[in-house]
Amino acid sequence: MRPRIHRITAVRLYFIPVQTRVPLKFGPETLTSVTCARVALKVADEHGAEAEGWGETPLSVQWVWPSSLPYQPRHQALKEFTKALAPLWMQLEAQGDPLEIGHQFQEQCLRSVWTRFNAALTPGAEPMPWLAALVCSSPFDLALHDAFGKLVERPVYETYGPEFLESDLGRFLEPAAGAAVDFHGRYPTEFLERNPPRQLRAWHLVGGLDLLEPAELTGREPDDGHPVVLTDWIDRDGLKCLKVKLRGNDSAWDYSRLARVGDIALAKGVEWLSADFNCTVQEPEYVNDILDRLEVERPRIFEKILYVEQPFPYELESHRIDVHSVSRRKPLFLDESAHDWRLVRLGRELGWTGVALKTCKTQTGAILSACWAKTHGMSLMVQDLTNPMLAQIPHVLLAAQVGTIMGVETNSMQFYPAASAPEARVHPGLYQRRAGNVELSSIRGPGFGYRVEEIRRELPGAVIGLGERT
Repeated sequence: MRPRIHRITAVRLYFIPVQTRVPLKFGPETLTSVTCARVALKVADEHGAEAEGWGETPLSVQWVWPSSLPYQPRHQALKEFTKALAPLWMQLEAQGDPLEIGHQFQEQCLRSVWTRFNAALTPGAEPMPWLAALVCSSPFDLALHDAFGKLVERPVYETYGPEFLESDLGRFLEPAAGAAVDFHGRYPTEFLERNPPRQLRAWHLVGGLDLLEPAELTGREPDDGHPVVLTDWIDRDGLKCLKVKLRGNDSAWDYSRLARVGDIALAKGVEWLSADFNCTVQEPEYVNDILDRLEVERPRIFEKILYVEQPFPYELESHRIDVHSVSRRKPLFLDESAHDWRLVRLGRELGWTGVALKTCKTQTGAILSACWAKTHGMSLMVQDLTNPMLAQIPHVLLAAQVGTIMGVETNSMQFYPAASAPEARVHPGLYQRRAGNVELSSIRGPGFGYRVEEIRRELPGAVIGLGERT
């Protein structure tokens, strides 16, 4: 008989505030602080044995809910929604493995409470996006997977085969129309790396407000021992991969920015660039014109562009833009639009060729999307949500385990390095980049291998504590 989760016995939710050392620009908005939601979730098997798992996700308001609304009401809505989820996990009657339970919660409970949450808003108020609901749910989902791994005393990624899963992928996934694919009898372990790397190439984020060269310094920058300008970051961390944030509504600026960063990349021995247009582009021609101009005028920079990320609006179903012309030029990756495998399937029909996975859309969703995408010949990346502290660990593990087109994006050390100091003492290679890489060798043990008992972090009081004294 397979081991299974019989019930969830306790849930604790913490909110940890983090301030950035330098601003991070998201399209038309700028991030200067973030609240990280951290969850401890305890499960029991049918014999009463218990294990506690942990999950953490930044509630990145500007990313999940782009809007002209003020920041604070959106921020408060995300916190209130996250708090509302805690008792629902405690009340959950589902039993089995974390993939089954996580899928059931997302498909039924989460969607229902999200619908009710938006229905209760003042008439005419802007509804909270589904992407925001996924992010609020993800620390609970991550904690569920971690707890199960600890319950069975295995690393999380060893629990995704028939020894531990009650259902195969045919329970969750359907193939694309006309595809000669059958998910029945197949499990996620089939789609994982047999020998996952213990070191990954690190992608550095070049934000829209980031300084590129020393001549741009004003004297008002932070003096905290960390680099400020791009050239210094490249020199200190040996960076080989740069992700360039663009505006998506100013082609002259976007072209100039890619060219300037590209020149620095050529001079500094950077191997790869990616272009992130922040979901603001309305027509494929906008991206095509920039790429075509680069190919003609700056061919060496054009060759360094490994892929293009999510130029077009978030909601794929209401913005069904045919993007085949873009993906014929460069691999084109879904990010914000890839909420689940069904939208990945729609994206593939429209011409997208890759998927940027994120643990902040739930571990359950990331695993299922990865399996669907790989089965249908789509490439994978794992993108950052500027993950500090515990959030960094499942993030880099996902990249190592599913196999990406190149490494992993990781940038919390750029924007709030001090936030992860307690975790960095246990996992030094995860919170710094050396020779262009992050190092995963410190991750070990059951679950996600956090080694929480070794991390000396003082948590604030739990905002929700259910099932036990807090």
